[in-house]
Amino acid sequence: MDIFIGYIFLGISLSAPIGPINAAQLDKGIRSGFWHAWLVGLGAICADILYMLLVYFGVIQLLESPYVKAFLWLFGFLVLVYTGIESIKDAGRNTFPGQTRDDASLSKSLLSGFLMSLFNPLSILFWLGIYGSVLAKAAAEYPMRQLLFYSGGIVLGILLWDISMAGAASFFRRFLTARVLKGLSILSGLALIGFGLYFGKEAVRIIFFH
Repeated sequence: MDIFIGYIFLGISLSAPIGPINAAQLDKGIRSGFWHAWLVGLGAICADILYMLLVYFGVIQLLESPYVKAFLWLFGFLVLVYTGIESIKDAGRNTFPGQTRDDASLSKSLLSGFLMSLFNPLSILFWLGIYGSVLAKAAAEYPMRQLLFYSGGIVLGILLWDISMAGAASFFRRFLTARVLKGLSILSGLALIGFGLYFGKEAVRIIFFH
């Protein structure tokens, strides 16, 4: 059980650094509340699980091709810049406690989190480097059932972090004025665009200067 808790903390520590998903969760939590922020994180977890399976079955090495990397960087650029622009455009239309949003918007939050994580080449490097080494070590020491159990601990840690982020963003929005909420949404949108421009720069570097 101590080892399992250790893997949960590994999942939390891997999710904690500020990146596109955390920025998107803060934006959704501030503008639309807990469920939208949590679904962004849940969508990202679905992509994480997919990458975990690819690492496990040894398929992820196929994604190391420069052409595939360039495509992922470029698509990630488009997703992040689009999401950032949408955030800025909708900054003045925050939903306050007591107001409701439609289910289509909830599904959009889930899809945006999934696409942001799926087309993030940093996710590939992360899962190949971190989870790949964890998998190699665990496979040498534990039977398959325990290996899946400990992998579940990593996912649980990521899920706990996402719930914490969504809860914090939706909690603090209750104490913010409309002007502050609008400003924070704009800042979150600019952060997403900034991450997107970095992705675009990497795509150009691989395509033209690799």
